[in-house]
Amino acid sequence: MTISTKPEGSAPLLVTTPGFEPDGEGGCPIREVLNRVGDTWSILVIFNLQERPLRFNALRRRIEGISQRMLTVTLRSMERDGLVARRVKPVSPPEVEYSLTELGHSLAKPITELGNWAAQHRSALRMARAAFDAENG
Repeated sequence: MTISTKPEGSAPLLVTTPGFEPDGEGGCPIREVLNRVGDTWSILVIFNLQERPLRFNALRRRIEGISQRMLTVTLRSMERDGLVARRVKPVSPPEVEYSLTELGHSLAKPITELGNWAAQHRSALRMARAAFDAENG
């Protein structure tokens, strides 16, 4: 008899979902997405662009701790992945504005679900971490 630590009625096993099915190159969809949104800054860019487009410096002021270089790299990667659109306004000097694409907006729902999970389980994670640290000092 096998003892399972999986609660009854919980979510399906991840290995049975399409997001974890390997492709012909040995990767899987979740890895590609986590490479993009699992970094330090991408979710904060999505969070800040969700309501309205912003110019570069306005976005930078809203994301505490991000350097100009990191914001440039993050926006460029997100633009490449089709999550962010860059629009240059033909004025002098040119104004550059960033906005979420439809694909970028579609990430709000799964990010919200992850955020809700984090809020619901934060105390349990902290207690488990404290118990582990106390035992393994």
